[in-house]
Amino acid sequence: MEKIEEEAVDQLLGKTVENKQIIFKGYIEGIPKESDMELKIGKKLNLEKVPKGSNGLLVKNLYLSCDPFMRGRMRNFTGSYLPPFVPGEVIEGFGVSKVLDSDNPDFKPGDIISGFTGWEEYSLIYNTEQLRKTQADDMPLSYHVGLLGMPGFTAYAGFYEVCTPKRGDYVFVSAASGAVGQLVGQLAKLHGCYVVGCAGTKQKVDILKSKLGFDGAFNYKEEVDLDKALKRHFPEGIDIYFDNVGGSILDAALLNMRIHGRIAICGMVSQQSLSNPQGIHNLFQLITKRVKMQGFLQSDYLHLFPRFLEDVTSLYKQGNITYLEDMNEGLESGPSAFVGLFSGRNMGKQVIRVAHH
Repeated sequence: MEKIEEEAVDQLLGKTVENKQIIFKGYIEGIPKESDMELKIGKKLNLEKVPKGSNGLLVKNLYLSCDPFMRGRMRNFTGSYLPPFVPGEVIEGFGVSKVLDSDNPDFKPGDIISGFTGWEEYSLIYNTEQLRKTQADDMPLSYHVGLLGMPGFTAYAGFYEVCTPKRGDYVFVSAASGAVGQLVGQLAKLHGCYVVGCAGTKQKVDILKSKLGFDGAFNYKEEVDLDKALKRHFPEGIDIYFDNVGGSILDAALLNMRIHGRIAICGMVSQQSLSNPQGIHNLFQLITKRVKMQGFLQSDYLHLFPRFLEDVTSLYKQGNITYLEDMNEGLESGPSAFVGLFSGRNMGKQVIRVAHH
């Protein structure tokens, strides 16, 4: 098998190919639109050997990940944990790629890797420190930008390290059918917690209960009073709130926290497209209920990544967790798939298949 892989790679080297790319057009305010990006045929790319001494890789991109944090990189703002995109340049994000050529001793042609890559068919990657070789197993390759990638690890680290769960805790998860929320809820159930999630459509609410094993779920768009909705589902209050959205749902959760509750601030998708984000009114609850509210990045916990891979792979193979993936075909579908995140169009983790491996 390995010999066949190497022969296939060798056949590509030396060829000149067109390289389709998704280009970022310019900084934006508000919700991303498809017109903020454009599909271009990049200059003809000569698939020659990677320059000696560059430590770089030439890769063929197989899967690309659509993630809400990418919206922050569309602003002309340098005070975040990642720099903004460069207008006129290729968008980048997490992906799964096949190595075609390598000047790096840690990677060889035919290796399947995950990490930051360009939204294009072929990429030259020189910053190789953040790349990870995928293990040869029977897990779908696309899961390395989802269940076994950044979103899955965000759920794992956020739930166990930030939320410090105890058996019997009452757990609330927002954006519960999304890439992160669906795993948080299932890990909480396996930990012996009572779990309720919210989502934005009836179909998603049904899936939370029927496929993902949540004890309860509701459509936040149909609730006139979110505080009352939470009191209906959590008459005794909330021990853990895993927050993916911010805004009015966070405000309502604050009113329903139990003493010594924990809130993990993972994302603020309701606020990420607003130039003037709305404030939170109920922070006094942090004092009266002695609640811990903590923001986090999965990169703070990378020492736990090997344990995460082992644990979650095992749980998946045993049939103890399910993972929902929303797959779009073709690089050209990327802008539409990304924009859909902000209206909740996706059902589960949004992935773009660029090529079949």
